[in-house]
Amino acid sequence: MTMYTKPLPDPTIETKPFWDYCKKHELRMQKCAQCGHIRFPPGIVCPKCHSMEAEWVKLSGKGKIFSFVIFHYVYNKAFKDDVPYASASIELDEGPRMMSNIIGCKLEDIKINMPVEVHFEDITGEFALPKFKPELKNRGKNLKPTAEV
Repeated sequence: MTMYTKPLPDPTIETKPFWDYCKKHELRMQKCAQCGHIRFPPGIVCPKCHSMEAEWVKLSGKGKIFSFVIFHYVYNKAFKDDVPYASASIELDEGPRMMSNIIGCKLEDIKINMPVEVHFEDITGEFALPKFKPELKNRGKNLKPTAEV
């Protein structure tokens, strides 16, 4: 693992379990013990029923691109070698949406509703970032893979 020079997550009491599970290459989110709502980002109170009881459940890691943007401008010097790159809102099969990067395909192949799956990138001994690649069953179907695939 090389020296990681980009900003790192800053876990709080609520988000630490999320990052701990990511380190284990597991995508987990809070599920309300009362109404069953799966929520992200993590929080103390369910936004649907206001219950304070929740459990961390393992998700499939599959979803689809809800929206995306391709960055061509360097907004943070730490990412200067990455432009252009794609950031997307991923709608997970279990319902929640989360922001992440799309990797493993050419930028021009990224489409709304494209099926994706999580891929964990180990960046330090403490953190693994969840990023998303085209779903394995869809790779090779009009997608031009990059060296990351």
